[in-house]
Amino acid sequence: MTETLAAADDFSDRDAAARDILTQNDRGGYTVPTDGLYPYQWNWDSAFASLGFAEFDLNRAWQEIETLFSGQWDNGMVPHIIFHKPDPGYFPGPDVWGCKGPIASSGITQPPVALSFATRLLAADPEAGAARFAALYPKMRKWAEWFLKWRRDEKGAIFVIHPWESGRDNAPDWDDAMSGIDPQDVGYYERRDTQHVDASMRPTKYDYDRYIWLVQRAKALDWDDAKVTEGNPFRVADPTMHFILMRGLRDLLAAGEAQDLDTGDMATQLAELEAGADALWNPGMGYYDSYNCNNGIWSNALSNASFLCWFGGLDAPHMEQHLVRVLDAAPYGVPSLAPFDPRFDAKRYWRGPTWGMMNMMIGEGASERGVALGEEVRKRTREVIGRYGFVEYFDPMTGAAAGGKAFTWTAAVWLAWAGKEG
Repeated sequence: MTETLAAADDFSDRDAAARDILTQNDRGGYTVPTDGLYPYQWNWDSAFASLGFAEFDLNRAWQEIETLFSGQWDNGMVPHIIFHKPDPGYFPGPDVWGCKGPIASSGITQPPVALSFATRLLAADPEAGAARFAALYPKMRKWAEWFLKWRRDEKGAIFVIHPWESGRDNAPDWDDAMSGIDPQDVGYYERRDTQHVDASMRPTKYDYDRYIWLVQRAKALDWDDAKVTEGNPFRVADPTMHFILMRGLRDLLAAGEAQDLDTGDMATQLAELEAGADALWNPGMGYYDSYNCNNGIWSNALSNASFLCWFGGLDAPHMEQHLVRVLDAAPYGVPSLAPFDPRFDAKRYWRGPTWGMMNMMIGEGASERGVALGEEVRKRTREVIGRYGFVEYFDPMTGAAAGGKAFTWTAAVWLAWAGKEG
């Protein structure tokens, strides 16, 4: 399908176009983020896809999350990529990862938005969804408990062991930890992403060498959680992962209680995560931030992840002034890095562009906590998607389309949130 831009402010055709994208990217039980560039099932992309499907096919929405959990490892981890079908055009494929899950997969996870979104599917039709939710519930709890066991530092913050695990691949949050990696022995590899998207919009070779080095290190350790974590030069406390896990636990707890399921010690776990969020507060900068767990160095990055505090359930009144500054500087949603940061790059992936699904979590969370700017974030997201299409991400200064085309989660965000009035 060739996307056509709606006339000025008339986005009446966008709902149908968004549904078409979800249908086109459907591979039978799971959805690829976009054809070509990302040919497999990605964890958090898939969770957002479920919200899009829920707007017109609730059964298919449940199937998306059920298929995601079919790749869950015995230890509870749900991989960030599940390789359902071979595709030699993608790097790094299953041979590079060398994992031993129930389905060929990567060896790291991604932000667990599926925990929250499964509860939304349940809320959409509690009677029809009760049995499906109950079947997923112990699997979702096991994933949450895996995070708490293997991805929590001594301060109580959730950390990541690979930039890809965060979902924000080349964010400046990782620069300090990445500088401590010497990838000279990484060997030859051929990237495929830059064959689909302009290299100026993608991570650099400097980044990619280190991504692959971290994968090779963990593969050599047979993906053993304890061994992979110990001595890892890349351990970074991440607001994305922490706040999304907080939200997931809160939603699971509420839904579990409503469905009379065993909630165990989830209330205690949630309280511990809420306390651990304090570790992510950068006192020198006055906002939530990431830090290198190995040396305590702050990223000093006001990113879109900083504003997920509301989605996580915090009031965070001090963050409102920062959102005002960022929205004053960037017309098209919340950029992945504040435009007044010298590291800002408007088109390079997670060093500047605005992402529809991050805007959704920020906007929803803000509105839920009584922050008026949450609705402004939704309006700006509606504007940029309506005018520039269902692309992977956007230039936050001009709105220009960037990254992959016909993108699943952007279409899903339109259907579930951005395209709705008021």
